[in-house]
Amino acid sequence: NAGTFVGGSHNWHPFFLQGTKTLAYELWEDLGFNPPDNVIVPCGAGSNILGLSIGFAELLRAGEISKMPKIWAAQPSNCAPIAREFMKLEAVEAVPTIAEGTAISVPIRMPEVLAALQDSKGGAVMISESEIGIATLSLARSGIYVEPTCAQSAAAFEKLVASGSV
Repeated sequence: NAGTFVGGSHNWHPFFLQGTKTLAYELWEDLGFNPPDNVIVPCGAGSNILGLSIGFAELLRAGEISKMPKIWAAQPSNCAPIAREFMKLEAVEAVPTIAEGTAISVPIRMPEVLAALQDSKGGAVMISESEIGIATLSLARSGIYVEPTCAQSAAAFEKLVASGSV
């Protein structure tokens, strides 16, 4: 008998998102107290999406920024429940991905994440394993060493530029 198991994901904690919202403040400050036009985020459970949404919304309400940046969720095609739902695509079973840091097949705050993407007028991008690998290598060749999960942002940027979305 293994006993009772209780899942203790940090994503359930109500104050966790108050910590992730500082990303919005850091970006705003690093850009000379100006918001970015777009933020592309590797997305698993969506906590960074929610944190950015909370932080930028606070800056907007305080009059520190005049418009909300577009927030984009980058997910591996192999495990993209948020992206698939946002793009109104049929749900499929998740399979392993090299971007394992975002391999969350059942995000616990899906409705809130979808609302944050919609409210920011951003969206979601699915990145193939090949695109993730190419982005990882391309970044490394330029002297930026990241693991595949983070490389999704670079791959998503390429797709968003090519589509005219950013």
